[in-house]
Amino acid sequence: MTDRGKHIYGPVPSRRLGRSLGVDIIPFKTCTLDCIYCQLGKTTSKTVQRKEYVPVDDILSELKTFLDTGIQADYITIGGSGEPTLHNGLNRLIAGIKKLTPISVAILTNGTLFYLPEVRADCLDADVILPSLDAGDQKTFEKINRPHDQITFERLVDGLCALRREYEGQIWLEVFFIEHFNTDSTQVAKLAEAIQRIGPDKVHLNTAVRPTAEQGIEKVLPEKLETIAHRLGPNCTVIADFVPSRCGKVTDNITQTLLSMLKRRPCTLDDVCSTLGLLPNEAIKYLAGLEKQGAIRSENKSGKIFFTAS
Repeated sequence: MTDRGKHIYGPVPSRRLGRSLGVDIIPFKTCTLDCIYCQLGKTTSKTVQRKEYVPVDDILSELKTFLDTGIQADYITIGGSGEPTLHNGLNRLIAGIKKLTPISVAILTNGTLFYLPEVRADCLDADVILPSLDAGDQKTFEKINRPHDQITFERLVDGLCALRREYEGQIWLEVFFIEHFNTDSTQVAKLAEAIQRIGPDKVHLNTAVRPTAEQGIEKVLPEKLETIAHRLGPNCTVIADFVPSRCGKVTDNITQTLLSMLKRRPCTLDDVCSTLGLLPNEAIKYLAGLEKQGAIRSENKSGKIFFTAS
């Protein structure tokens, strides 16, 4: 694992994608939503404006540098710190990635812009698309996801249905459950109906195991998530409380790599050890140094200590 540029990071262990080499193509917290559970904090630029936020050629140049080191990954994942479908060069980016490497391409997205034909067209050459759906109606959608004014629940679902009709690759839908928000029987039934309409290949159930944008966001207990999974259908899997597998020891720029990782998601000591291939005492040394500099901070979430970039 290395960290030589602004837009490429990893590979990091992913609950759904194995060893994932990340491609971050949108400025930090530029998004169509402002989800109350987001591990990166509140959205600072809520928008539906599509443009070339980062030059595609710059991204591909950085990626080539990574790949030339012989780095191994299961997926190259387009996602990161904002909503990637806001980038209007996605189709060129995917085509460029596929010229550089046979590694499969995944898009990690909130799915809100698939009602636009041009967005669907931009994503058709990806191998896997991983959108989200956290509510069964407009009221709950607004409470959990706090969308841009132009984004509605029906537009979200209709867009995902249209994607399913046009897209030949895999669609893995993530549903994020929050106690007291979308776990009652009515919401679960509405979600089941929406999921049936969309027809994803897989449904992944998640909950708040990391620090969230808003305080007081309660995770759903594993037993309850399993019960909900049974109600939602046979292709549903609970992915919360993931224990990462090791990605191999980092040997260069450990401090920079660690900081890059913490900018994109809060991590526990175990996460850091697993991702960077470090022993606990080694990881603590780097974390303590960054915390002393004020570059990172720690937070207790449900009895676990998470580190995140300041």
